[in-house]
Amino acid sequence: MTELQSGRRGEDPAGGPHIVVVGAAILRGGALLAAQRAAPASLRGRWELPGGKVDPGESDTEALVRECREELGVPVRPLRRIGGEEPLPPRGDGTTAVLRVWAAELVEGEPRAVEHLALRWLRAGELDGVDWLPADLPFLEAVRPFLR
Repeated sequence: MTELQSGRRGEDPAGGPHIVVVGAAILRGGALLAAQRAAPASLRGRWELPGGKVDPGESDTEALVRECREELGVPVRPLRRIGGEEPLPPRGDGTTAVLRVWAAELVEGEPRAVEHLALRWLRAGELDGVDWLPADLPFLEAVRPFLR
């Protein structure tokens, strides 16, 4: 397994701690699931691909499955990695992070907004109609072909 797949914390080019965050591009019937942030206050109301931090010793895909179960109340199956890595804004402690996105499908159930304000299924023509977090934007173009 490569470091890229392992989900372990690494070092950023400047030598500090490096965190990996995974996002799920959950696809169903030609639509993408978008989640509206509840917190922190500075991001409240903006839209993102659901997901979260990869814990030490966890792979990207293990974290993706865990985060979707916690945030959406449903199991997902990761399908393939989409795009590269997108840097996230530095955290208050100086830690850097990157976002990696995986296409995923629902295994069963209907997603619920457990940790978000709302969820929406968006078709290709609706992607530009929500206020996405900047780090998610580059992945939308990679997802668009799956929405036809």
